[in-house]
Amino acid sequence: MSTKRVLVAYGTKHGATAGIAEQIGKTLREDGLDAVVLPADDVHDVRAYDAVVLGGSLYAGHWSSKAKHCAERNAESLRHRPVWMFSSGPLDRSAEEHDIPPVSGVAREMQLIGAREHMTFGGSITAHTPGFLAKALLHEGKGGDFRNPERIQNWAHHISAELAA
Repeated sequence: MSTKRVLVAYGTKHGATAGIAEQIGKTLREDGLDAVVLPADDVHDVRAYDAVVLGGSLYAGHWSSKAKHCAERNAESLRHRPVWMFSSGPLDRSAEEHDIPPVSGVAREMQLIGAREHMTFGGSITAHTPGFLAKALLHEGKGGDFRNPERIQNWAHHISAELAA
């Protein structure tokens, strides 16, 4: 039996979502899967993969256009394989305290491709995050790195277990 190939694709603006995708890919590889992590813009054909994890950053309640376009561009192929989706964005601990449902745009994409489930992870705005809005949020004391590596790893292990079943 060959090792299952899993694509972890992400749409990010400043890199925090890429970090989540990399952690998911690393965990899937540790679980024995052949996981490839790519920016959503670079994904034009998912047929070489047995499963897909697609994530995007959230800004003002909207999911990454890069992730959205990846889902739409590959919708037909995604319907024929297991897909999990994630979002990153809350700049607080709310994603750890309770399940946050997908925003309406993500829910539409999930329905379009038949995704199995969605997870929301905390986001990150630090002194290294570029842009005026990031600097303003930091100045107001609203920044920080709210990504929880253990929660990300646990979700990736969950995906591995489902693929093994």
